Amino acid sequence: MRYLHTLLLLIFCSLAAAALPASGDDDDTPEAALRRGKGPHWLNRLITTSPILRQHHVGVCITDAATGEQLYELNSEQYFTPASTMKLFSLYAGLHLLGDSLPSLRYVVRHDSLLFWGTGDPTLLHGDVPSRRAFGFLQSRPEKLFYAPIPCVEAFGPGWSWDDYNYYFSPERGPFPVYGHTVRFYAKANQPLHVAPRIFTALVEPAPPSFASTDHVRRSVLENRFYVLPFTKSWIDETPFRTSPEVLLKLLQDTLRRPVQALPWALRPQDSVYTLRGLPVDSLYRRMLQVSDNFLAEQLLLMCSSQLGPDSLDTGRAIRAVRRQWLQDLPDAPRWVDGSGLSRLNLATPRDLTALLFKLHQEVPEPRLLSLLAAGGGHGTLRRGYHDARGTWFWGKTGTLTNVHNLSGYLRTRKGRLLAVSFMNNHHVVETSAVRKEMERILAQVREKM
Repeated sequence: MRYLHTLLLLIFCSLAAAALPASGDDDDTPEAALRRGKGPHWLNRLITTSPILRQHHVGVCITDAATGEQLYELNSEQYFTPASTMKLFSLYAGLHLLGDSLPSLRYVVRHDSLLFWGTGDPTLLHGDVPSRRAFGFLQSRPEKLFYAPIPCVEAFGPGWSWDDYNYYFSPERGPFPVYGHTVRFYAKANQPLHVAPRIFTALVEPAPPSFASTDHVRRSVLENRFYVLPFTKSWIDETPFRTSPEVLLKLLQDTLRRPVQALPWALRPQDSVYTLRGLPVDSLYRRMLQVSDNFLAEQLLLMCSSQLGPDSLDTGRAIRAVRRQWLQDLPDAPRWVDGSGLSRLNLATPRDLTALLFKLHQEVPEPRLLSLLAAGGGHGTLRRGYHDARGTWFWGKTGTLTNVHNLSGYLRTRKGRLLAVSFMNNHHVVETSAVRKEMERILAQVREKM
């Protein structure tokens, strides 16, 4: 009986194995579905057989932007470093908390004195999104001016790379930014270097012969001392400066051409607090998203925090409020720690991002929403791709760090259908340009066939 039992068991196992589908597109086991993705087989093959994508972590989610119906997914429930695609979360926060215009500053009037403090608005004399509203207000007021440094987050966010401090994309955060917290250097052959703001001119010196750098300008890590390499050609460079209340007072006094004194921030029960409104919000959103401006994104969350209470500017407070009130229904709980996506502590899944894109499409008129994003063949980080003879077919937000390249946005198919797409690549060692071209090749097929 023992041998008969064993023989019957072997026969049963052989029959069961014969009944299993062959490996390939017809294999519907859970393991194979996760490996291949769930959706059109042709799209599975394009992604999983790509020699460019095969050695790193890839996640894709595609849904109908109008209905939220999931059309394709590969590793969409797994967490990725999202990089600058996190700016879509910052956009969503601003849309819910800021209204139609930016809060430029807050102030109270006490007899012959005007006490003012920051809301995080980054546009005062900013080189790319300039506003003179606060400048004109402070310059024309008859009262004595007193600046009150409101409690604010640290200058650098959690998980930022410390050695990015010298680059234009990593200015320090702060409650009352001016000049975008950067110094601009204008070089022309055989002419003196022009520095703006001018108060930094005295802090610029030629780089010593032993100076090892490929940058035009290199700042000391801990102080505002700038070293300029010899030049024979014209160039423009932008370098962050170290912020402090003392530096801000010098900049304000030099710019406004009137005294500004410091005063501890403290409200009295009888104080009436007023808010000076600034630029329309879309002017900031557009610049932030299209060129992926990290500083604007960080300051956006500080402005959102200012709307939740006048006592401090706290990125974490804004994030917690938005998640609690408007993002409880995301498929997965993102780890969201900053406004720009510079931090590698951020984590999000592809299906989180398509769910967010679906919510944005529901809440913002489509023409306005698409106008805020980088456009294929048009402007921003997508200007060199994602278009054909008929025009733009992708609008979205890229996210790039070393070994990371992601794309989240909206794809218009040949049939006119608008899809929400999140295509995430982490830990790639091939050139980012190769990953970018392969993503465009695959998404061009999605445009044709879906």
